[in-house]
Amino acid sequence: MEKKIIYYYTKDGKCPYKDWRSELDVSIRLRVNKRVDKLKDGLYGDHKPLQNSELSELRMDFGKGYRIYYYDLKDTLVLFVAGSDKKDQKKVIQQANKYFEDYIERNNYDIYR
Repeated sequence: MEKKIIYYYTKDGKCPYKDWRSELDVSIRLRVNKRVDKLKDGLYGDHKPLQNSELSELRMDFGKGYRIYYYDLKDTLVLFVAGSDKKDQKKVIQQANKYFEDYIERNNYDIYR
């Protein structure tokens, strides 16, 4: 079953994940996109749930240790919230959790359904 990727947008229309991805070097962006394509096919690879969070992270072992923070919305949807590398990971995770809370609130989504 193919999963569909959806993206979090702030109230003012910005997409933190796409903004992060657009700043990556083209060769790194291609590798990140390849990893995302695998996720669409249900192949998560190296990933884990974050502690004290509803979010999980896709971990990439190339470059600066890139991460994508996401929430699995049932069988067909994956919400991408943000991306980072190892050096700014803690700060980005804190912000990603706020983005996720905002998404839940604005979309009346029940994460426990």
